[in-house]
Amino acid sequence: MGGCMHSTQDKSLHLEGDPNPSAAPTSTCSPRKMPKSISISKQLASVKALRKCSDLEKAIATTALIFRNSSDSDGKLEKAIAKDLLQTQFRNFAEGQETKPKYREILSELDEHTENKLDFEDFMILLLSITVMSDLLQNIRSVKIMK
Repeated sequence: MGGCMHSTQDKSLHLEGDPNPSAAPTSTCSPRKMPKSISISKQLASVKALRKCSDLEKAIATTALIFRNSSDSDGKLEKAIAKDLLQTQFRNFAEGQETKPKYREILSELDEHTENKLDFEDFMILLLSITVMSDLLQNIRSVKIMK
Protein backbone atom coordinates (compact mmCIF):
# COMPACT_ATOMS: atom_id res chain seq x y z
CA MET A 1 0.00 0.00 0.00
CA GLY A 2 2.77 2.45 0.88
CA GLY A 3 4.32 1.95 -2.54
CA CYS A 4 1.07 2.82 -4.23
CA MET A 5 0.65 6.04 -2.31
CA HIS A 6 4.31 6.94 -2.84
CA SER A 7 3.92 6.40 -6.56
CA THR A 8 0.73 8.41 -6.74
CA GLN A 9 2.40 11.42 -5.16
CA ASP A 10 5.96 11.22 -6.48
CA LYS A 11 5.52 10.04 -10.03
CA SER A 12 2.69 12.49 -9.95
CA LEU A 13 0.78 10.94 -12.63
CA HIS A 14 3.14 11.47 -15.52
CA LEU A 15 1.27 10.04 -18.42
CA GLU A 16 3.03 7.36 -20.44
CA GLY A 17 3.53 8.36 -24.02
CA ASP A 18 2.63 11.95 -23.22
CA PRO A 19 5.03 14.48 -24.69
CA ASN A 20 7.28 16.35 -22.31
CA PRO A 21 5.26 19.39 -21.17
CA SER A 22 8.09 21.69 -22.25
CA ALA A 23 7.78 20.25 -25.76
CA ALA A 24 4.05 20.94 -25.85
CA PRO A 25 2.92 23.72 -28.17
CA THR A 26 2.67 27.10 -26.49
CA SER A 27 -0.89 28.19 -25.90
CA THR A 28 -2.91 30.33 -23.52
CA CYS A 29 -3.57 27.17 -21.50
CA SER A 30 -0.68 26.05 -19.30
CA PRO A 31 0.74 22.59 -20.08
CA ARG A 32 -0.20 21.44 -16.56
CA LYS A 33 -3.87 21.90 -17.42
CA MET A 34 -3.70 19.75 -20.57
CA PRO A 35 -4.50 16.40 -18.84
CA LYS A 36 -8.05 17.68 -18.27
CA SER A 37 -8.97 16.23 -21.64
CA ILE A 38 -7.72 12.77 -20.65
CA SER A 39 -10.31 10.68 -18.82
CA ILE A 40 -9.77 9.88 -15.15
CA SER A 41 -9.73 6.15 -15.93
CA LYS A 42 -6.92 6.66 -18.46
CA GLN A 43 -5.04 8.86 -15.99
CA LEU A 44 -5.39 6.11 -13.36
CA ALA A 45 -4.22 3.48 -15.85
CA SER A 46 -1.11 5.56 -16.57
CA VAL A 47 0.12 5.14 -12.98
CA LYS A 48 1.78 1.72 -12.98
CA ALA A 49 1.51 1.21 -9.22
CA LEU A 50 -2.26 1.63 -9.38
CA ARG A 51 -2.74 -1.27 -11.78
CA LYS A 52 -2.57 -3.75 -8.90
CA CYS A 53 -4.03 -1.53 -6.19
CA SER A 54 -7.13 -2.13 -4.12
CA ASP A 55 -10.50 -0.52 -4.77
CA LEU A 56 -9.88 1.79 -1.81
CA GLU A 57 -6.53 2.94 -3.19
CA LYS A 58 -8.12 3.57 -6.59
CA ALA A 59 -10.91 5.56 -4.92
CA ILE A 60 -8.39 7.82 -3.18
CA ALA A 61 -6.26 8.09 -6.33
CA THR A 62 -9.38 9.08 -8.31
CA THR A 63 -10.13 11.78 -5.74
CA ALA A 64 -6.52 12.99 -5.93
CA LEU A 65 -6.72 13.18 -9.74
CA ILE A 66 -10.02 15.07 -9.70
CA PHE A 67 -8.52 17.51 -7.20
CA ARG A 68 -5.32 17.87 -9.26
CA ASN A 69 -7.21 18.38 -12.52
CA SER A 70 -9.34 21.10 -10.91
CA SER A 71 -6.69 22.88 -8.86
CA ASP A 72 -4.55 25.86 -9.81
CA SER A 73 -0.82 25.83 -10.54
CA ASP A 74 -0.11 26.04 -6.79
CA GLY A 75 -2.10 22.86 -6.16
CA LYS A 76 -4.93 24.78 -4.46
CA LEU A 77 -8.62 24.56 -5.22
CA GLU A 78 -10.76 27.68 -5.42
CA LYS A 79 -13.82 27.48 -3.18
CA ALA A 80 -16.17 28.09 -6.12
CA ILE A 81 -14.63 25.14 -7.96
CA ALA A 82 -14.88 22.99 -4.82
CA LYS A 83 -18.56 23.88 -4.56
CA ASP A 84 -19.05 23.05 -8.24
CA LEU A 85 -17.32 19.67 -7.75
CA LEU A 86 -19.68 18.91 -4.86
CA GLN A 87 -22.66 19.70 -7.06
CA THR A 88 -21.42 17.83 -10.15
CA GLN A 89 -19.13 15.04 -8.93
CA PHE A 90 -20.52 14.43 -5.44
CA ARG A 91 -24.20 15.24 -5.88
CA ASN A 92 -25.49 11.82 -4.79
CA PHE A 93 -23.82 12.27 -1.40
CA ALA A 94 -24.96 15.90 -1.13
CA GLU A 95 -28.54 15.18 -2.21
CA GLY A 96 -31.14 15.66 0.49
CA GLN A 97 -28.78 17.54 2.80
CA GLU A 98 -29.88 21.04 1.85
CA THR A 99 -31.94 21.41 5.04
CA LYS A 100 -29.24 20.13 7.40
CA PRO A 101 -27.58 22.98 9.35
CA LYS A 102 -24.10 21.44 9.10
CA TYR A 103 -24.38 21.10 5.32
CA ARG A 104 -25.61 24.69 4.96
CA GLU A 105 -22.69 25.81 7.13
CA ILE A 106 -20.23 23.97 4.85
CA LEU A 107 -21.72 25.56 1.73
CA SER A 108 -21.77 29.04 3.23
CA GLU A 109 -18.13 28.61 4.22
CA LEU A 110 -17.37 27.88 0.56
CA ASP A 111 -19.16 31.11 -0.39
CA GLU A 112 -17.23 33.23 2.15
CA HIS A 113 -13.58 34.33 2.02
CA THR A 114 -13.31 33.10 -1.55
CA GLU A 115 -9.71 34.29 -1.68
CA ASN A 116 -8.87 31.38 0.62
CA LYS A 117 -8.32 28.18 -1.30
CA LEU A 118 -8.45 24.52 -0.31
CA ASP A 119 -5.49 22.20 -0.30
CA PHE A 120 -5.94 18.46 -0.84
CA GLU A 121 -6.33 17.77 2.90
CA ASP A 122 -9.06 20.42 3.18
CA PHE A 123 -10.81 18.92 0.16
CA MET A 124 -10.70 15.40 1.62
CA ILE A 125 -12.10 16.68 4.95
CA LEU A 126 -14.87 18.45 3.03
CA LEU A 127 -15.79 15.23 1.19
CA LEU A 128 -15.59 13.19 4.38
CA SER A 129 -17.81 15.63 6.29
CA ILE A 130 -20.49 15.48 3.62
CA THR A 131 -20.21 11.70 3.33
CA VAL A 132 -20.62 11.11 7.07
CA MET A 133 -23.89 13.03 7.24
CA SER A 134 -25.29 11.83 3.91
CA ASP A 135 -28.41 9.78 3.39
CA LEU A 136 -26.51 7.82 0.75
CA LEU A 137 -24.10 6.55 3.40
CA GLN A 138 -27.07 5.12 5.28
CA ASN A 139 -28.16 3.33 2.10
CA ILE A 140 -24.64 2.02 1.52
CA ARG A 141 -24.52 0.67 5.08
CA SER A 142 -27.64 -1.38 4.40
CA VAL A 143 -26.25 -3.03 1.24
CA LYS A 144 -26.23 -6.82 1.41
CA ILE A 145 -22.60 -8.00 1.67
CA MET A 146 -23.08 -11.76 1.96
CA LYS A 147 -24.71 -14.12 -0.57
